[in-house]
Amino acid sequence: MSEQPLPREIRCVLVPAGDLRLLLPNATIAEVITMPALEPLEGAPEWVLGRIAWRGWRVPLVAFTKLAGAGEGDQELAVRVAVLKALGDNPELPFIAVVTRGFPRLTTLNAELIIPTHDGTALPPGVRAQVLVRDDLAVIPDLEMLERELTGVLVSEA
Repeated sequence: MSEQPLPREIRCVLVPAGDLRLLLPNATIAEVITMPALEPLEGAPEWVLGRIAWRGWRVPLVAFTKLAGAGEGDQELAVRVAVLKALGDNPELPFIAVVTRGFPRLTTLNAELIIPTHDGTALPPGVRAQVLVRDDLAVIPDLEMLERELTGVLVSEA
């Protein structure tokens, strides 16, 4: 059986989260919605805002700015929620929601358009890499770490 070559380009989304831009593959974005009502989660860390109801699921809502210690950005922009497909195989956590301000922006990238900018210092929590995408500084979130942390929060809530 022959192996399929890796794609030369990948469709990505730059999701504004306060002073950060999250760089995610387009395939991980399930939907961007207006901010729904929030159900609190007892004992959750401050970066877990609670849960939202979305398409029959109770999805944990994350303030990535609080997790990574970043600024909240332009408070005048409308608050939205980006619902992400979880990468793990946890049936209890198929989706994660992230607070966003402004509109996510679709972009097509290849290896030459993503330039690592990390200087060797410790990365903020939840950040896998810091990159320059054309003229935008962005972070690649550590979704696996985020899922592990959220699974622990959800287990302690049960």
